[in-house]
Amino acid sequence: MIVDCHTHVWQSPDQLGQLDLGEMQRTMRTRTARLAANARPVWRTIPSADADHHYAQTATVDKSIVLGFKSRYLRAEVPNKYVAEYVNRYPQKLIGFAGIDPTERGAVDEVRSAKIDLHLRGITISPANQDFHPSDSRAMRVYEEAEKLGMPILIHPHGPMTEQSKLEYSRPYLFDDVARTFPNVRIVIAQLGQPWVDETIVMLGKHPNVFADVSGLLRRPWQAYNALVSAYQYQVIDKLLFGSDFPYTSATECIESLYSINQVAQGTNLPVVPRESLRGIVERDTLNLLGLS
Repeated sequence: MIVDCHTHVWQSPDQLGQLDLGEMQRTMRTRTARLAANARPVWRTIPSADADHHYAQTATVDKSIVLGFKSRYLRAEVPNKYVAEYVNRYPQKLIGFAGIDPTERGAVDEVRSAKIDLHLRGITISPANQDFHPSDSRAMRVYEEAEKLGMPILIHPHGPMTEQSKLEYSRPYLFDDVARTFPNVRIVIAQLGQPWVDETIVMLGKHPNVFADVSGLLRRPWQAYNALVSAYQYQVIDKLLFGSDFPYTSATECIESLYSINQVAQGTNLPVVPRESLRGIVERDTLNLLGLS
């Protein structure tokens, strides 16, 4: 089974506020959004990620995890209700994760409502894009509730094109305290924690329930190659999950890029990642690992 554990959906680019969840790709169908930052109009192109476009791109995979998002700090919100309505139309194909902002007063109640009322299966947070330290007491209460409800947590990295995103809260090692305090919570560090891949690899080896996805890496072959070689040599490559980062790229493109990653080393003495290990990423039993089966 192929599970894409990292995809986005939104009704309008305006729902992203001042945030960029991924990087632009010129070949994709785009629309332009006007954003206000410090009272100045800012224009940018954002890929289309409406429900119909998203579902059309899921043909390559067996299951797709759809992420909501919320950030009071960056005035962004992809409503959890919208995500829930979409995934509940295709329950055989889609799994929804709620966007939770731990800095909001009702965050814990929202986690509970996401699971019980909206039937969403996990949550998404982003300390760098929500302006909080990963072990902030408000966030710790969110993790505690997620542990009670058996909801995995996907950690979205800083916005690569978002000036206001706070790098000091984006370091993967900052979740070491979280993983020790809540050892039963499944944590997915998105994009292998780039640019701090080495810190993520340490976390994967240290904590049984910490995983990482490869979304956002595969369009940069040299970076992806080095990250995967390191994961293989540290014997944590079995903790890597497949993710496309749709709509910034597609599952088809990412699978092709993953299987061709060793081309970087062709004609050299550089190490390679065995094809069976690459296949393991694509066909990982992600649902079982995250308690979603």
